[in-house]
Amino acid sequence: MSASKARDGTLALAALGVVYGDIGTSPLYTMKEIFAGAHHPVPITPDNVLGILSLIVWSLILVVTVKYVYFIMKADNKGEGGIMALMALALRPMAEGGRRQALVLVLGLFGAALFYGDGVITPAISVLSAVEGLEVATPAFKPYVLPIALAVLTSLFLIQRKGTGSVGALFGPITALWFLVLALLGGVNIAAHPGVLLAFDPRHSLDFFLAQPSLAFLALGAVVLAVTGTEALYADMGHFGRRPVRLAWLGLALPALVLNYFGQGALLLGDASAIENPFYRLAPTWALYPMVALATMATVIASQAVISGAFSITQQAIQLGYCPRLEILHTSPHEIGQIYLPAVNWVLLFSVVALVLGFGSSTKLAAAYGIAVTGTMVITSLLAFVVARWLWGWPLWRAALGAAPFLLIDLAFFSANAVKIADGGWFPLAFGALVFMLLMTWKQGRRLLQQRLAADAMDLLPFIDGLELNPGELARVPGTAVFLTPNPDGVPHAMLHSLKHYKTLHERVVMTTVKVLDIPRVTDSQRVVVERLSGGFWRVRVFFGFMDEPDLPLALEWCAEQGLQLDMMDTSFFLGRETLIPKLRSEMPFWREKIFIALFRNAGSAAAYFRLPPNRVVELGAQVVL
Repeated sequence: MSASKARDGTLALAALGVVYGDIGTSPLYTMKEIFAGAHHPVPITPDNVLGILSLIVWSLILVVTVKYVYFIMKADNKGEGGIMALMALALRPMAEGGRRQALVLVLGLFGAALFYGDGVITPAISVLSAVEGLEVATPAFKPYVLPIALAVLTSLFLIQRKGTGSVGALFGPITALWFLVLALLGGVNIAAHPGVLLAFDPRHSLDFFLAQPSLAFLALGAVVLAVTGTEALYADMGHFGRRPVRLAWLGLALPALVLNYFGQGALLLGDASAIENPFYRLAPTWALYPMVALATMATVIASQAVISGAFSITQQAIQLGYCPRLEILHTSPHEIGQIYLPAVNWVLLFSVVALVLGFGSSTKLAAAYGIAVTGTMVITSLLAFVVARWLWGWPLWRAALGAAPFLLIDLAFFSANAVKIADGGWFPLAFGALVFMLLMTWKQGRRLLQQRLAADAMDLLPFIDGLELNPGELARVPGTAVFLTPNPDGVPHAMLHSLKHYKTLHERVVMTTVKVLDIPRVTDSQRVVVERLSGGFWRVRVFFGFMDEPDLPLALEWCAEQGLQLDMMDTSFFLGRETLIPKLRSEMPFWREKIFIALFRNAGSAAAYFRLPPNRVVELGAQVVL
């Protein structure tokens, strides 16, 4: 075996835990929700079982394999995937401030907002459905299902601060064992009723729709649970690469899932009473408790992947300017992607606990789950069309022909789930709308603040010329002053306030502007651009990718290659800290101004975010009326 194949195999094993944990736990509740759910259960008949199994297997083939594994994964941003990366790609060919750009921005941010809803529902429904297996062993466990599930979920969020590096190595092997058990249980039951294999024929799903169109359409709302977690395929592509992710899906995950669903179908054909919990009834009685333990571990791994995804997408949103600065802790000295955001962690924990207590069972949560998943799938298809049409330059007919079949499938799933909005589907929509409003408020508020600051700013070059014409009027002190400013052509407000208070300037003044590009990472050789001005002034532009860690002192060390040598022990960093005052008549509604001001006031420190040495930072305040 070649080294590259061995490496792909190792990465594929690791990808099983991170990428396929969510979709791998779907058999716990999908068939139960279809045939015994609270919303339009499908009667258990041979034709119906074959029709549903056909819908599930072809959903896995068309949605997961064809759409995501072979099409969407091609839309990578320098190897990275996910809704934010896709949005950045789609925005790249758009004119600044255009209507098309605004539409793409709204779609991308709402898709990201729905991902947070998914991040809340996935741990709740997965862990609940795993622990509910105890009821199959004995009804005496029924009163303890909720407390046990809450204990597992709370423990999961409490250990986030410690990072997943110590246990992450176990994710792949445990998930591999999970898939092998899925395949084994399914295969044993298929052997008893091999007729279920006829469901591979797509005509069975077509016959199901022709015979019972209304019921078949409504059943799609539960069938989609079989493809939950597909966004993780795309979002985690950058951690493993396209080939290992595909290898893990085609080599183990897909066959195991198909075998298990067919096994559950075979079980129902032989014993309709097994619908109380068809997944756990696949196993022999002696294996129930080990299965509950294994399922709980698998659902914890699936939940961990979604939580880590929420941390990652928040970091990207901060870098791209759609979210306030939050405290980001790095839980591993070796792995760059292992991060912990306390604020996001506690919001997710509170929301998950509220969901479990509010809904009380995995069946009731299933109604909420479908809307979050299908909404994100629809947005991904639309953004992929934009990328194909305007970034890749495909002809309109080709881009439309490529996206239309997937979009029709996504809209069918979304429409079937829309009828369950009143029964729980409202939650991810409300949660997503709240997150979307906060993201848009922050983005628009920052733009408004920059406009106000730019309107009052002095042009930099005339200011420097004025200092040179009157060199004796202003004392210059030894050392270097670094002024952080979003406007490289204007005089920072912090500098004007410094002159007002100290009546001096440092010998060297470095105007530093940080810009985050729409690519994941920037190479060190392209990190900085240095421009020497007159009068001891320098202008430096620092570039980061949206997945880079913004370590500004480390980045400034690269200025030496372009003639600007900085000694950090002789350098002071000057930052502006604005106090915002709302204005009744402004571009933003007054209530949104108040929200933006609250977000701005509670945002993390720029000094901590850019990793500036605390004893070298000077912050100067100013009042700004929005």
